[in-house]
Amino acid sequence: MKTGIIIPCYNEEKRLNVNTFVEFIQTHNQYHLCFVNDGSKDNTLSVLEEIKKQAKTKISIVDVKKNAGKAAAVRSGARYLFNRQDVDYIGFIDADLSTNFNDFKKLVETLHNNDQFYLVYGSRGKGDGRIERNLIRKVCSAFVKMIVFLILGLPIEDTQCGAKVFRRQIIPVAFDKKFLTRWLFDVEIFIRMKKYFGSKQIMNRMYEQPLELWVHVEDSKLGLKDSLKIPFMLINIWYSYRIAQLFSDSNTVDNQVVFEEVNIISTNNSNQQIAA
Repeated sequence: MKTGIIIPCYNEEKRLNVNTFVEFIQTHNQYHLCFVNDGSKDNTLSVLEEIKKQAKTKISIVDVKKNAGKAAAVRSGARYLFNRQDVDYIGFIDADLSTNFNDFKKLVETLHNNDQFYLVYGSRGKGDGRIERNLIRKVCSAFVKMIVFLILGLPIEDTQCGAKVFRRQIIPVAFDKKFLTRWLFDVEIFIRMKKYFGSKQIMNRMYEQPLELWVHVEDSKLGLKDSLKIPFMLINIWYSYRIAQLFSDSNTVDNQVVFEEVNIISTNNSNQQIAA
């Protein structure tokens, strides 16, 4: 059993905790790190290449030349890892490690020990964990949570936590098509899985696990302008998936993921072009 962890990176040169990543991967042989450089304008790629030198066979870099947003970056990493035969579980965390590796490993453990689950995701609103974030983010989070609940119709406390892990066979369901937004792709993932498993079974197929620690790191890539667009983005998601569902006749997915062609470079062992 090996778990691939996607770490989307955009201008993270000064925020990447190099020592933490290196120490983790050097002491955990059952994990593989997949950094996705999302068109960074700083020296993020150089920093990632230095990290890779510390554990060449256990780290991959997917270098997306043009910035496309976190949703596209995570999707690129998921596609790359899905096409590796040595990865059983695929998940993602934020580059600033607001969710730490200890919490992420517990998500993987829960997924491994429960065959009925296809997705285990972290939650900053459940349990007694220590959650640190400012007042403005708390207010925005509560507002978004209310709208998301109306869209999903599911008792999910925290859709937007940046720590999730999937069984590899569900990756085509979650990441089959491009996401509609750059940031709210988590909501789309839940919609896709609800459609696939059905509204009666979906909550039996995934599990929301409280985090013990989550810390908001300043210098967020989601600016005020983007935040103000969130309600409209959510409405677009609701409308698009609701209309699309009317014209969908099947929940069947293929064993192979098919993607549009874009230039993505994997530097696992050598540079190669892969489908995006």
